[in-house]
Amino acid sequence: MFLFGLGDKKLTLPTPTEALPGRSNKMPIPKQHYINGNPMTPPYPEKMEMAMFGMGCFWGAEKKFWLLEKGIYITAVGYGAGFTPNPTYEEVCSGRTGHNEVVLVVFDPTIISYETLLKVFWENHDPTQGMRQGNDKGTQYRSGIYTYSEEQQILAEKSRILFQSELKKAGYGEITTEIIPAPEFYFAEGYHQQYLGKNPNGYCGLGGTKVCCPVLN
Repeated sequence: MFLFGLGDKKLTLPTPTEALPGRSNKMPIPKQHYINGNPMTPPYPEKMEMAMFGMGCFWGAEKKFWLLEKGIYITAVGYGAGFTPNPTYEEVCSGRTGHNEVVLVVFDPTIISYETLLKVFWENHDPTQGMRQGNDKGTQYRSGIYTYSEEQQILAEKSRILFQSELKKAGYGEITTEIIPAPEFYFAEGYHQQYLGKNPNGYCGLGGTKVCCPVLN
């Protein structure tokens, strides 16, 4: 995704004191998911769990998860793991919020497992590229797994070890993915939500390594 007029995107995270101040007002978004019609905002059904991932441009990343269909309640794109409250897209792209472009996945664990989501995450981007993904450069394109429970944290770290072994066999370097407890999720602007569903020919800079992620036991 390209945004002109901001100059070269920063490749280092700002400190909290350097970050933009943001705002208290939440971003207005559509009430329903464009693909499946489910409500976009909480409260979600009681049995649902949440997962959050950063894997480059969030347009293509979100589509990878909604295409799973069975067990996926909603997907949403937004900003997380930074400092600026309720940031705008332009602010995130400036490199002065610390946020990553992330995808929120609300899913039914009795139908689809967190391990399956991890497999989709690892196989659909290159997690060795640091502050970029393909031609998209900037702190908001870093690889990240943001966990909502101790179990998710353990599974994410285990999957990183397994996938690193496979990447090494294929000639790739070290994984740079950050794996941390889930930060606050700030919804991105309405036009970003399910963008590639509304714009089937829209830009998608997502590309995997063609390396298969082993299934977690």
